[in-house]
Amino acid sequence: MRVLFLTPWYPSEKDAMVGLFVQKHVEAVRAQGVDVRVIDATTWSGIWRAWRALQREKWMPDVVQLNVIQKQGLLALYLKRRYHIPYVIIEHWSGYLPENGQYKRLSFIQKWLYRLIAKHAETLMTVSQRHAEAMQECGIHNKQWERINNVVDDFFFERPKTEKQRSEPKTLLHISCFDESAKNVKGLLRAAKALSEKRQDWQLVLVGTGADFDDVRAYAESLEFPDGLLVWTGELTPREVANWMHQSDAFVLSSRYETYGVVLAEAAAASVPILSTPVGIAEELADLIVPQEIAQNKPNRFAEFIETILWNSPQNTPSKNADRFSSEAIGKKLKKIYETLIH
Repeated sequence: MRVLFLTPWYPSEKDAMVGLFVQKHVEAVRAQGVDVRVIDATTWSGIWRAWRALQREKWMPDVVQLNVIQKQGLLALYLKRRYHIPYVIIEHWSGYLPENGQYKRLSFIQKWLYRLIAKHAETLMTVSQRHAEAMQECGIHNKQWERINNVVDDFFFERPKTEKQRSEPKTLLHISCFDESAKNVKGLLRAAKALSEKRQDWQLVLVGTGADFDDVRAYAESLEFPDGLLVWTGELTPREVANWMHQSDAFVLSSRYETYGVVLAEAAAASVPILSTPVGIAEELADLIVPQEIAQNKPNRFAEFIETILWNSPQNTPSKNADRFSSEAIGKKLKKIYETLIH
């Protein structure tokens, strides 16, 4: 079986993180014995040159997978009309979510093209139910909708053999790209400050970096936390992130919006209790949900949620059905969808 992935987002030498979730889908499908090629060009000329190069190799896909509805979708539509090759879509873009609103700012022609490309796909897959609902509210329709998870690396599922000593401070973990408009890290810091005024037998570990990192850290300094309560790690490798997951007593996500929230799936795989706002897949996985209003504007109430998750949640309890985030499970699901279309 041959599958062509079309995507505007894919890891490169310039940015090893962009579109990493697409690359993991590619690897999951390849592990099932599927011949996968990827076109990740972002210009019309680049997309067409890449397609012509595959034709010169006499390589023709059985199925096309479009990852994110952008101009690459016109190639998928062309291949369906010209060669009768079916295509499916996995949409990752957060622009459909009302909290983001980018789709509504597109031109009339752009919206028409998005809807046309979506309509003619054999299957439209989204990474969360809320994401599918947001797309439908934007007028994106298809006869067949599916849910697909992002892949969690196998080492997140590894259980640590040593247990944390009771005398050690509790550890609350947050992982972020530090985009304040989406991640609401300052709201989390206000809650952490409120809890620190009540008790200090815990620490908040903040993993990552991003556009607003310096601003967020300066804000944290203005709150004057007790020494050692905040730990800033900077950017870490996935395995280092997994190590922090396994050392933590709880994971917290304070986002205003997420299309998926892969860190939630990683926390579930690592059997870490999860505290989250109702975004992405949080309502499927979180042990405790923080209402948005509380997370953003009521630090004392948010602090109560943090205290509850740290001291009243069962530790190292395997999450239900966490194996559905494994590369094998997702690769098998995608291959089955492809086989259905071919047959």
